[in-house]
Amino acid sequence: MYLKAIANAVPEAAYTQKDCWDILVGSGELEKLKPRSVQILQKILNSDQSSIQKRHFAMPDMDHIFDLDAEALNRGFEREAPKLSEQALQSALDQAGLSAQEIDALFVCTCSGYLCPGVSSYVAEHFGMKPSTALQDLVGLGCGAAIPTLRSAANFIAGNPTATVACIAVEVCSAAFFLDDNPGVLISLCLFGDGASASIWGGDIGSASSAYRVRNFDTEHRPESREALRFRNSGGKLRNQLHKSVPAVAASAVHTLWERAGVEDYSKIVTHTGGRDVLDAL
Repeated sequence: MYLKAIANAVPEAAYTQKDCWDILVGSGELEKLKPRSVQILQKILNSDQSSIQKRHFAMPDMDHIFDLDAEALNRGFEREAPKLSEQALQSALDQAGLSAQEIDALFVCTCSGYLCPGVSSYVAEHFGMKPSTALQDLVGLGCGAAIPTLRSAANFIAGNPTATVACIAVEVCSAAFFLDDNPGVLISLCLFGDGASASIWGGDIGSASSAYRVRNFDTEHRPESREALRFRNSGGKLRNQLHKSVPAVAASAVHTLWERAGVEDYSKIVTHTGGRDVLDAL
């Protein structure tokens, strides 16, 4: 399938890592943590070497984010996830020169909150998409959810070659912030922000002189590593579980995929067509 447009959206409110430290200090939550936990947070959030310059949060009143119960947090997700999705998709539609009524299928992935019917229903309603537009929400796939979402889009286009498909990945991580003395929880709190990305795909290159194409999806699932990175339910709230082995596990899985495809280095999975690079997505 061929890429027609890609765009993103983030909340207006932006916070530096130092801002996040100040929020924690003002919240009184640090007094509930062990001294070692406070040191970890202070070191990460006040470091001049941080590669994170700023994060965007959609939840209002971040100074009191840790006072919210599970219901209030999910209500924030219910409110903000559709809005971010709509903003990202509108930008992608404008870029592609398309109207929402030309979208034949909409795929949405998320894991930081829950809506039933899913975010796709609200986005389709907002844009007045035609009733025949296929809607699908992929929930619970975590950090790598965009790839299986694109694979679902590719499968739809394979069965409907003339279709125009939109994909959205959206997370409201500020609606899933959690704080305790677990190192994985502390590091997670220092990493994630809120935003959405939308892309539009078609089965052919269309009127463009060139376009990126993705194909040849593959899968490597390792259930034995599931506990290394996942959300857990803690008192009704989402609590991120992050183990230090995650980078090595991810690298090993990617290496296996490359070997299966007979790839020795990145340059060999990039070819050239129509004046643009084509990436065979693994």
